[in-house]
Amino acid sequence: MIEQPDINQPILVVEDETDTADLVKLILQEKGYQVVHAADGQDALNKIASMPPPSLVLLDIQLPLVDGITILETIRATPDWQHLPVVLLTAVVDPRCIRQAVAIKVQDYILKPFTRDDLVRCVERTLTPLARP
Repeated sequence: MIEQPDINQPILVVEDETDTADLVKLILQEKGYQVVHAADGQDALNKIASMPPPSLVLLDIQLPLVDGITILETIRATPDWQHLPVVLLTAVVDPRCIRQAVAIKVQDYILKPFTRDDLVRCVERTLTPLARP
């Protein structure tokens, strides 16, 4: 049986643009979510190795040090993390890159720039199935 993530766990936001990360954190905290931020790919790898699984990962593709696809592959290869929902939060519109991410089982993606409503709807839509028995 696949163990579903605890939706009371924080959301991990992997985003190198400070303004975007701060905005995402503000929007999600206003909705009652806890947020953990990783500022680059290496920081994300460190968090995957050291923290309990979050309820959701919002992941940028273009990151310094380690790219988002590598982070996604690491998540899928990490036993406690492998079934977590991952949503891309990206400015990348290259269909090849999006297809690659979908093949590695990303649940959804949000294109930058995004609206507050788009972000909240996507997070709630992604987490809601996990709350059902």
